[in-house]
Amino acid sequence: MSLGFFAITSRESRALASEMPLRVECRYGSSRKARYLYVFLPPSPGVATKYTGTIAWKPKLLLASAVRHRTADPPPSSADVSAPGRRCTPVRRRWRHTTSTTVVTEHPHCFYLHHSSRARARFASNLKVRETRSHSRASSEEGRNLDKGKQKEDKDADQQQQQLQQQASKSKKPKVEGENGESASKISQEFQEFCKATRKHLSIEEMRRILEANEQDAFDSEDAVVPRCQDMMFYGALEKCPICQGQIDRTSSNYECRGAYSEWTSCTYTTMNAPRKGQPIKIPDEISDNSIKEWMKRQESAGYPLRELSSADKPLAGFVISLSGRLSRTHQAYREEIQKNGGRVSHDVNEIHCLVVSPVERERGGSVRVADAMERGIPVVTEKWLIDSIEKKQWQSLDAYDVSDLAPEGRGVPWDKMDPGEEAIESLTAEIKLHGKRCVHSDSRLREQGGTVFEKDGVVYSCAFSQYDHGRGNNEYCILQLVQVPGKNVHLYYKQGRAGEDAMADESIEEWNSVGDAVREFTRLFELFTGNECEPWEREKKFQKKKLKFYPVDMGDGVDVRHGGLGLRQLGVSVAHCELEPLVANLMKVLCSQEIYRYALMEMGYDSPHLPMGMLTDLHLKRCEEELLKFREEIEKASTSEFEARLLWDDFSSKWFTLMHSTRPFGLRSYRDLADHVAAGLERIRDVNVASRLVEDASGHATVIDPLSDRYRKLGCSITPVEREEEAYKMIVKYLETTYEPVKVGDMVYGVSVENIFSIQSSAGPSYEEIKRLPNKILLWCGTRTANLLRHLQRGLLPAVCQIPVPGYMFGRAIVCSDASAEAARYGYTAADRPEGFLLLGIVSLGERMIEISTVPEVSANKKLEEEEEKVSVKGLGKKRPEESEHFWWDADVKVPCGRLVESEHRDSPLEYNEYAVYDPKQVCMRFVVAVKYEVVAAGAEG
Repeated sequence: MSLGFFAITSRESRALASEMPLRVECRYGSSRKARYLYVFLPPSPGVATKYTGTIAWKPKLLLASAVRHRTADPPPSSADVSAPGRRCTPVRRRWRHTTSTTVVTEHPHCFYLHHSSRARARFASNLKVRETRSHSRASSEEGRNLDKGKQKEDKDADQQQQQLQQQASKSKKPKVEGENGESASKISQEFQEFCKATRKHLSIEEMRRILEANEQDAFDSEDAVVPRCQDMMFYGALEKCPICQGQIDRTSSNYECRGAYSEWTSCTYTTMNAPRKGQPIKIPDEISDNSIKEWMKRQESAGYPLRELSSADKPLAGFVISLSGRLSRTHQAYREEIQKNGGRVSHDVNEIHCLVVSPVERERGGSVRVADAMERGIPVVTEKWLIDSIEKKQWQSLDAYDVSDLAPEGRGVPWDKMDPGEEAIESLTAEIKLHGKRCVHSDSRLREQGGTVFEKDGVVYSCAFSQYDHGRGNNEYCILQLVQVPGKNVHLYYKQGRAGEDAMADESIEEWNSVGDAVREFTRLFELFTGNECEPWEREKKFQKKKLKFYPVDMGDGVDVRHGGLGLRQLGVSVAHCELEPLVANLMKVLCSQEIYRYALMEMGYDSPHLPMGMLTDLHLKRCEEELLKFREEIEKASTSEFEARLLWDDFSSKWFTLMHSTRPFGLRSYRDLADHVAAGLERIRDVNVASRLVEDASGHATVIDPLSDRYRKLGCSITPVEREEEAYKMIVKYLETTYEPVKVGDMVYGVSVENIFSIQSSAGPSYEEIKRLPNKILLWCGTRTANLLRHLQRGLLPAVCQIPVPGYMFGRAIVCSDASAEAARYGYTAADRPEGFLLLGIVSLGERMIEISTVPEVSANKKLEEEEEKVSVKGLGKKRPEESEHFWWDADVKVPCGRLVESEHRDSPLEYNEYAVYDPKQVCMRFVVAVKYEVVAAGAEG
């Protein structure tokens, strides 16, 4: 009998066995990434049989060289892969296809089609062959032995039935696993024998029917269905998840829910003691194997044993691990450590649960054993998985350390699995492949042919999607475009992959003869990916998130500044041709360069080269802000239950990193995380988007001779260098030096020196003359990152996005400044290899009334201040303050709180230095920009 199989990934594959007339089995690798559909075909010796099948899938890649045969016969003379109404175009030696593709091959034996393990696929119609044969019960074991003769099958069946009956007779007495070592070991051994017997007596479809009859999830992968059914039949049916009513499954160390908490995330409910129903297991009447029914009757009368989870001090219990490459410790040392923690080391790839590889071997693509493991769908993980599992005394999820998507040829390491330094270099040098809605994705290779994004009736057919599911660990992007190439038909381009793993992404590109057919296919795929119709989204931005579906990232029409900004080679030329004063030209050169914005988004993890995070619509940014404010209210009102609060955090993590696609998403857990990675991230992206719209395309594609002068005029801000001999320059230097404390980063301590000072007057905020008419004026510092400075100069200082009970956001929607340059410098510092930075000095009117606090204010109190019509301010008293006796006045009535920093009486304050908050942007006038340089002043000192 010939055997052919298709490598697929599909949730719909669970129903294939019932749809196909042939015997079909779905098999899944232990990583659940590589899935295989085995189709057993009837033999036709000496006769050329034509196999014709229609396969419908989401756009994917199909390797032209991947047509293989499992026999020694010569390959077929031809294999035609085509589809009506379209033309498949080879790109980089790959065939790209989409939907309803007919595969025809004339060969007496089967064919083998292989495509990327991440491609989504399902059969649209049955595979048609010359003769068919169906089997009511067919397991993978039977499939491999069908051609060995009926006599051997009958003999094996008799032996299996005897084993099952013997197994049932052993279960007559009630047993409680864990009462003593002998009982627990004996029950575990009986369970293993029972699992072997059920695999031989029950097909996958029969297992699904048994699960369905007992109200368990039967529509899942074989990887999940088989152990779930075996566990239920031996130990009893599990109750549903108390949080989402989803299916609970056992892992090596606990019980985990497989359901969905919301449309954004999977449920993360876990427990050590999952309750079981205690009811008899129902066996459907259509299952004719009497030995199964007899065994279940004996099991019910004897009582179900309790299942013992892995001991906390043996996190690797039951795991078989293989080691490959030169690790940080010898293989023998790891072997002893693994055995001590309950695991076992084996060199046989067929019996292992995962393969641990060294970083060097991983980067080079791996050895033969690595390639063998990946072909079998066995997870290939980093050494850190083993170290973390042992140190934390808990088995860690393989997906978090899995690098089995790397090809044997070596295609690079995923970004989120790189060392931080390597990832930074990769991000800073990566090509920005999609820099706006009207940009053609560079991987399509259509941009070089003059291709443009297709537009019809006001709809631009270019979409980007994102999905992050914290519960499942999914973090994927998707690109869908229609591209019109001059002199050719319209092309449909598609790309989907995991963030940071570009080499393993699925791609397809096809040329359509009919524009109408291409548009219909685009809208069909849009609905397939998102569960929403395309027209309401494109015209009215109406969208409802669906479970396990993508969410659109609303791209703007401009150019992401990471692409449109000045490149390194253009910086010197642009200054040489600039008509501005040299110091101002150098400042504009920094603010218009790609590098600072690449670094800013890389630092926050929003640096995907496939999604233009620097060119989002204002509507998308507004939607993100609304979700942040909504979550802030929800978490404030949340139950005191730690688990329920964690579910809320997990759900918001999935929602946030779907809306704001990140290469390094994680589970948010605290207000500090919310401030540093969400609120600050939103403000960073907002400011980079403002820079993108100002800088536009200055990267050499534009025709402007003097791009710096052109952007300066658009800035709407007057910038004038302050001479070193001026009193203002001396005053600022004194103010900075007396209120500064070195910044300590790791073992290094950094001082700061003034490079240049610029006097500014922005058209966005109040003028210097207007602010002079307001009462209680004070000169204060404001920290800023270089990537935020352009937006400050063009649109003025804006209030914080929300109130979070941590320093920086504790005052609510306010503009916050400080009387200590140390606070502003600490905020403005970036990294040792980027020593340049900027500080802002502004004149702030504290209003008629100032409130002093030394604790985190209540949300309600901040809201009252935000809504007050009169100009008020809040002073947060820090642990340190400038010496009041050294304060002085500047320009007649502007107070300068200059003085050496001394300890205050507020030692329990959440603030290190004094901070001032005002709620009306008209109370702040930016006056100076101070360019500084951070320099190492000590190593290993306490700062």
